[in-house]
Amino acid sequence: MASTDALASGVNSEPTVLAVDVGGTSIKAALCGRDCTVLATAARDTPVADGVPAVVTAICAVIEELAAGHAVSGVGLILPGVVDAAGGIARYSANIGWRELAIADQVAGRVGLPVAIEHDVRAAGLAEARLGAARDVSDALFIGIGTGIAAASIVDGRLVSGAANLAGEIGHLPAVPDGERCSCGQRGCTETYASAAALARRYRDQTGRPAPAAEVIRLAGQGDPIARTVYDEALTALARALIGCILLLDPQLVVIGGGLSLAGDALLLPLAERIRAGLAWRPEVPLRPARFGDQSGRIGAALIGWQAVATR
Repeated sequence: MASTDALASGVNSEPTVLAVDVGGTSIKAALCGRDCTVLATAARDTPVADGVPAVVTAICAVIEELAAGHAVSGVGLILPGVVDAAGGIARYSANIGWRELAIADQVAGRVGLPVAIEHDVRAAGLAEARLGAARDVSDALFIGIGTGIAAASIVDGRLVSGAANLAGEIGHLPAVPDGERCSCGQRGCTETYASAAALARRYRDQTGRPAPAAEVIRLAGQGDPIARTVYDEALTALARALIGCILLLDPQLVVIGGGLSLAGDALLLPLAERIRAGLAWRPEVPLRPARFGDQSGRIGAALIGWQAVATR
């Protein structure tokens, strides 16, 4: 384990933080400077099958690996599921298996550094609000579209977590009445149709051919009838969810991030058209791609790390 003194006397004396993104498949870490520039990276598999203690050990190991030889001041740890950032507690994650885990204190105690945590999509929204596509507005909605779909609402420059730390679950807004069953138990959830995983799954189910979401979008643009239907239904479901959010929250801007945002205009233009049609009586809300693409979460984790340092 790298101690604070050892880190302070390391090869590189420039102050840094570690941005750590914990997912159900992998743990990705980046050493970041004061401006959140990435200086080095490391990753390892998430040992979910070995239990929660093994996952915590793996998180600490990747931190210690990347911290060696650097003046690391703090850690920003971003997590899926239900995250109580203020309490430093990972309340629940179906993918990883923890419940009511005081993860900030556990990791801090083992690596000897201050640790702050946040929900992964809220961290991505923070990055876009502070440094990215929404840095010029005070009220914005960030949507992360990847394996699932979630949102981060920024109101008057602040992230909204909600009473139970559940704000932003746009992926489970019903978009298709009596639609396909979602893994959450509901029917017709937005992410059952519009996530990257859903695009790939629904195209495979109807054709028997595997294709990632980016390929489904490309095929839809080329006129493949099944890809067009799958993608059209995804866009319609996502637009319905966003229309409800816009009417409720009245953001100045909607930022689209996550892996699916890399589709660019092939996503943004038809999505904006559908939203415009559903908001006939009120001013249009512009859509922007995330400045950091699918890396917004990592930048947000670095910002959380610097917050940990400031709090200390």
